[in-house]
Amino acid sequence: MGDRIIVTGASSGFGRLIVQTLSKAGHKVVGTVRDSHGKNQKVVQEIQKMGAQVVDLDVTQESSVFEGIRLAHEKLGGIDIVINNAGIGVLGLQESFTADDWQRVFDVNVFGVQRINRAALPYLREQGKGLLVYITSLLGRMTVPFYGPYNASKFALEALAENYRLELSSFGIESCVVEPGGYGTDFMNRLLLPSDRSRNKGYGPLAQAPEEFFKNFEKNLKGPGAPNPQWVADAVLNIIQAPRGKRPFRTTVDRMGMGQAVEPYNRAYEEMVLQVYKAFGMGEILQLNTQAQTHPKKTG
Repeated sequence: MGDRIIVTGASSGFGRLIVQTLSKAGHKVVGTVRDSHGKNQKVVQEIQKMGAQVVDLDVTQESSVFEGIRLAHEKLGGIDIVINNAGIGVLGLQESFTADDWQRVFDVNVFGVQRINRAALPYLREQGKGLLVYITSLLGRMTVPFYGPYNASKFALEALAENYRLELSSFGIESCVVEPGGYGTDFMNRLLLPSDRSRNKGYGPLAQAPEEFFKNFEKNLKGPGAPNPQWVADAVLNIIQAPRGKRPFRTTVDRMGMGQAVEPYNRAYEEMVLQVYKAFGMGEILQLNTQAQTHPKKTG
């Protein structure tokens, strides 16, 4: 019997592949899609053909999130795993992005995840077990130019995931982070561009650098040797299939060199965190409580 899984941002990119991969593996999956009765009707039909179900959900709208998670819980007969995948990317000089631009990015990449977790966690705590998976990015561990708001949002998401790990492990709720590198999905075609291009004038020739950088980057994401987005979906499946309490907190998914460089840092960071918490007598806070008790609803 498979797990009952919610995947946000299921209409395209990693989300769609994750839904397909998990459904094929025998899990019960609900993918969330915006405007499921409008522009994404065809997407909904395609997801349903994969054997998954769909709920309409906009991670930037709290009422939509809580109703969507409630419906997903109803359709699945419960929730075991939540995969926070929905996200938005950017391209441009950091100064040219207005505060409203930053708000839009964080509203999806960070606040949207918080909304999803707040809607789903009462169900997970009640049953005394669960798994939260976060699709972050290697750009949440190191930055590259011209992705400023995106870099910052993914750093923030990594911190959000770490804190949930600490506060939820005693309730039997596990947290795992997946850090992809660059992949040629349609995510790259929906990047948010800066609203205030007038700032570019002060940068001289560097103002043209974001577009040139992106063109060169795209070349590496195409062709027979290009990174395969399916690797990310497979990594998620491997995490789900790993024994409870033995899943790695961070998993990099990259074969272009960036992941190989970040992995030693991740290992050193994990050891540092463990040593710090042990020094404060809190080492157990990192350990998943696999014997967590359920909390049945009170009646009467």
